[in-house]
Amino acid sequence: MKIIKRSGSEVTFDMSKIEAAIRKANASVMDSEKMSEEQILGITRSVENACESMQRSPSVEEIQDMVENEIMNRRAFSVARNYITYRYKRALVRKANSTDEQILSLLECNNEEVKQENSNKNPTVNSVQRDYMAGEVSKDITKRFLLPADIVEAHEKGIIHFHDADYFAQHMHNCCLVNLEDMLQNGTVISETMIDTPKSFSTACNIATQSIAQIASSQYGGQSISLAHLAPFVQVSREKFRREVRKELEMAGLEAGDDIVNKIAESRVKEEINRGVQMIQYQVITLMTTNGQAPFVTVFMYLNEVPEGQIRDDLAAVIEEVLHQRIKGVKNEKGVYITPAFPKLIYVLEEDNIKEGTKYWYLTKLAASCTAKRMVPDYISEKIMRQLKDGNCYPCMGCRSFLTVYKNEEGKPQFYGRFNQGVVTLNLVDVACSSEGSMDRFWEILDERLDLCYRALMCRHNRLKGTPSDVAPILWQDGALARLKKGETIDKLLYNGYSTISLGYAGLCECTRYMTGKSHTDPEATPFALQVMQYLNDACKKWREETKIDFSLYGTPLESTTYKFAKCLQKRFGKIEGVTDKNYITNSYHVHVTEPIDAFEKLRFEAQFQELSPGGAISYVEVPDMQNNLDAVLAVMQYIYDNIMYAELNTKSDYCQKCGYNGEILIVTDKDGKLIWECPNCKNRDQDTMNVARRTCGYIGTQFWNQGRTQEIKERVLHL
Repeated sequence: MKIIKRSGSEVTFDMSKIEAAIRKANASVMDSEKMSEEQILGITRSVENACESMQRSPSVEEIQDMVENEIMNRRAFSVARNYITYRYKRALVRKANSTDEQILSLLECNNEEVKQENSNKNPTVNSVQRDYMAGEVSKDITKRFLLPADIVEAHEKGIIHFHDADYFAQHMHNCCLVNLEDMLQNGTVISETMIDTPKSFSTACNIATQSIAQIASSQYGGQSISLAHLAPFVQVSREKFRREVRKELEMAGLEAGDDIVNKIAESRVKEEINRGVQMIQYQVITLMTTNGQAPFVTVFMYLNEVPEGQIRDDLAAVIEEVLHQRIKGVKNEKGVYITPAFPKLIYVLEEDNIKEGTKYWYLTKLAASCTAKRMVPDYISEKIMRQLKDGNCYPCMGCRSFLTVYKNEEGKPQFYGRFNQGVVTLNLVDVACSSEGSMDRFWEILDERLDLCYRALMCRHNRLKGTPSDVAPILWQDGALARLKKGETIDKLLYNGYSTISLGYAGLCECTRYMTGKSHTDPEATPFALQVMQYLNDACKKWREETKIDFSLYGTPLESTTYKFAKCLQKRFGKIEGVTDKNYITNSYHVHVTEPIDAFEKLRFEAQFQELSPGGAISYVEVPDMQNNLDAVLAVMQYIYDNIMYAELNTKSDYCQKCGYNGEILIVTDKDGKLIWECPNCKNRDQDTMNVARRTCGYIGTQFWNQGRTQEIKERVLHL
């Protein structure tokens, strides 16, 4: 069995150290107050049994809490008092310089929590370590100086989650929709170098990828670009090729009629599109931002975003090439094609592509093949999104964060060039358990926790207030988000709906089960779950009216926090069947991963919760290998179009470098009770010699995950 030390490193559990600590505390009291030998050994055995039953690696703090409780249970109060006093003194010593051990463990690559914190970061790489080291300092400053003590305490107890504290010391926002159209059409500046309007499609793609890297280094969340902003440059290339071809033919003394000129030019256009798309795919994957990972970028593919005619046909050609290249994949270090994590792709389902016989049905079939093999694209229904977003259809920022509808000074809806200020997530399971089942207490506690979230979100907002545009020129001065003057603050962009700020929520499923005794899919329990969602929306509306800041409800993906919340819940409330008995809690409003439910019923059920999560939401269905059943994939896509705004299909895409196996790599339990990955063909357990791609939170992870998320992945049932 393993334990997690305070530094984050994982070591073998040594029960003798626990026993020694108990004996030390026991020796410090008078003989009349000492525990017996039998009591000491009994405490040691009880703690050991409790740790083994946790089915995960406990932390040192959790073990010490168990020891305290066991000593108190035996009414050895003087021993307990001395044990607690010793812990307190040691905590004060550690607090005096709280980052040293964390940073040292990072440098030695033995910080288990950090290794599993981000499934797309490799913590052995220098640039990642440098980012994590800066993050530890930022978190320390944030906890000690920048946040109120009660918010810090609530974060550490898992009552709320103050996202991205490792970036909070700097004046940085969360995620954005890049105004690539402005940057390309009006020019931009990258690394103090003026970039003019590109003269070809491939050059536009190159500028786009360079901009993506710069933007990723200036914020901490995801960013999205639209292929519609690149499509006009296909015509620029076409006209250039026509001129070149005509000139070449005339120089060769050949007839330069329009038909032959256009035919040759179109073949070059096709090659140009191939080069440009390849540049986007490979540069996004291979570019390394300052935080040591490829940029978290989403590519939006929406035909109806451009007018009918040549430009829409050009956009279709670009989308087609993007899908072809993603189906092919990228080579790993062994030269084998595998599934990359980024860029994430979103394909919009619309009237002209959703049914056989429509003009762009061929693209939808290609998208289905891509999903079956590479897990993307994800799908937005233009039909449903327009119903929910005042007639508009637009991309999310990164994996699921959606802007609210905003009209600019001309009265037109604007989405690109906007951003999210940050997220604070409420643990709904903790609200429920704290109420002890009383509905009256539930709503009272929810009000208290919402006030806590509001104050935490205002800390995020106030941290951005006064930020000069000079901190990130590409964002605020050179078109990615704005065209502010040097020295001008970003304050006007923080109000009146230009940007959003997100109240996240997690564990609606477990919250409902605790309060009603039923799953939120049960018709008797669904009204309570919807009531909770409406209550959260009402809070956002109230804050929005009071502050003119656009608060919005966001279905938190949780990432590694699912494990943190689960551990905190078990510590505070013990293991409650169906509520706190897992090492994870359920993302946002999702149906529990273990609950059998049909794919279509799941999407239908979750659609009503997406409507109540306007700041961000994505639903999924878990499916087996669908490469030989594309009709079923298309049927799901058509159901998405008619029933839900935003959804994805989760499949598997793995490769074992030792034996060449390319089926599903499995999760097994090792001798210490830890969940690990194993090739079913050669029994390889070395994660450095396998490529595993899994959906975790709306995007693909390609490193590995903490024990909570790994258990969640292992327990997923198929919906199709």
